[in-house]
Order: sequence, then structure tokens, then C-alpha cells
Amino acid sequence: MQHQVNEKIGHSSGHGQGSAVKKVLMVAANPAVSGQTGWPIGFWAAELTHPYLEFSQAGYEIDIVSLEGGKLEFDAYSDPRHESGYSAHDIISMGFIHTAPLLAKLEDTPKLEALNPDTYDVLFLVGGQSPMYTFRGNQALMDFVARFYEKGKVTVSVCHSTCILLDTKLSDGSYLVAGKKWTGFANSEEEVADAAMGKRIQPFWIETEARKMEGTDFQVKSAFTAYAIQDGNLVTGQQQNSGGVAAQLAIELLSGKE
Repeated sequence: MQHQVNEKIGHSSGHGQGSAVKKVLMVAANPAVSGQTGWPIGFWAAELTHPYLEFSQAGYEIDIVSLEGGKLEFDAYSDPRHESGYSAHDIISMGFIHTAPLLAKLEDTPKLEALNPDTYDVLFLVGGQSPMYTFRGNQALMDFVARFYEKGKVTVSVCHSTCILLDTKLSDGSYLVAGKKWTGFANSEEEVADAAMGKRIQPFWIETEARKMEGTDFQVKSAFTAYAIQDGNLVTGQQQNSGGVAAQLAIELLSGKE
């Protein structure tokens, strides 16, 4: 079956609102503890806040949920207030933090299982460190993603949340990414992160695992390039700098369906 493939590098903003209000379901990982480092881990702030801004500017309604429900936590280094200053430049996340109604969306999230996927136009899986433990191997999430995708709806995964695509299968038993061009956190980026921390951070590397899969085309750009790919109704983003461009591709794809 032929399918359209688009790529987007860099960032531009400004989208018009379509005639019907679209709805986005953003799934972020619950807090966990890294089995590799022992650190408390969560979701990466920019991978939620930057696409949130894009969808909001396009006039979309956005719900934020998690697998288990309850309060969500940023990965420490993604918080622009963190003492390291690693994400101090992230004024979009800082704006989200200082907008009370938005921050309140993270305080008591609904469980994913309580939501009706039929009411949403876009599924957006937020990355971070926790997805490497809480997303991969989660059969309920894999089934949800597969069902959403098989309905022809726009399905987005960025950064470490793309680990879910290593195992997700469709109703015919084939991998969701079979025959697909897609991206996710690159080995070059894992190397940078490990060198900065002086230790191995992740239990596995997504690019390494993806390249073991036959019949799929995993692509990356230079480390920390804002890069996203749209192949059919699947959109993937490489890392934390790619959430915004992934959202833009999703918006363009939906606009083309109107």
C-alpha cells in the first residue's frame, strides 16, 4: 500500500484553525525510578509543552492523561528551574509552569483506560526517561496505540516514547512500523547524555533495537537536530527538540484530511 512520507527539520510556527475543533490526547509517563541509575524519572517537559503550544495555537483541544492517572513529574534536567541550568533556555516550558490552569493539568491526570479514543483526532505519546520503563512492554498501551493507528487516526510518538514502537503489533500480527520510515532517540544522543553523566543512563538504546528489526526504516539526523517524520498516519520525532515539529506535521496531516 502506498503511503505519504514527509519530513520536517527545524521550526516554524503559525497555523490556521480548521472548521471543526480537533482533539488531541497527550499521554505522558507516570513517575518511576530508573533501574539503571536509581534516579526518580518522569516525562521530558519540552516534549509536552512545545507540542501543546503548537496544538493550542492551531485551535485544538488538548487532554493530558497517563497510564496510571495521578500527578505527573518532569524529568529533573528538563525542568527549566533545575539547578543544573540544562533547560533554562526553555521559555515555553517555563511559561507552561507559570500558567496555573496548564500546570493544574499535571496534578491529577485521568487514566488512559478511562478515555474514549473515538473522541480524539490525534494521539501524542510524550517521551522522557520514564517511558523506557513504563511504556515498553506495556500491553495495554501497545493495544491502545495499535487500535488508534488502525482507525487511520494521526498517531505521534517522540523521543524515548518511540520505544513503544519496537514491540507494538497490529491486529494482523505485523509490527506497526513494518514498511515505515520513522525516528526516535539516536545512539549519538545517548552517547552525549552518558558522557555528560559519566554513566550509562538507559537500559537499552532505541536506535540499536530498531536497527535489529527487519522491514522497517529507522532514520536519525545529527544529535539534537529538530527532526520529525510523517509516514502515513504515523508521526515520529527524534528527541526533545522535535516535539514541536512533530506536532506541526500532525497538524498539516489533519489539515489535509479536511
